[in-house]
Amino acid sequence: MKIGELARKAGVNIDTVRYYERQGLLPPARRLASGYREYAEADLRRLRFVRQARALGFTLEDIGELLSLSSRGDNDMAGMKATAAARLADVDARIAELARIRDALRSLVDACPGHGSVEGCPILRALAEKAA
Repeated sequence: MKIGELARKAGVNIDTVRYYERQGLLPPARRLASGYREYAEADLRRLRFVRQARALGFTLEDIGELLSLSSRGDNDMAGMKATAAARLADVDARIAELARIRDALRSLVDACPGHGSVEGCPILRALAEKAA
């Protein structure tokens, strides 16, 4: 299949396919005499894997590691689990940080009456204090 069909079937755009090739996440495509790239079903499976991994927040480096681990013949999934566990820990840390931000913003919004002079705004005062 040509690059447009591959991209469409994988749910990405053509530039993304080319980018993943440059990053080494997809092997270089076979070139036809016309110069067009030609892809196989294995390339489509790999591209879908990359897309799904990106949707789960894996970095391109993580994805490269997962692809490398999946191509090894030792059949040991410890590396896969460790990489996924590290991503999960990162997600948990981000959620905790977002919860802290939400709680701080909620306190600021609750403290502000929403009317009156802006000089007396508790949000403005709190932000100025934190910045100092």
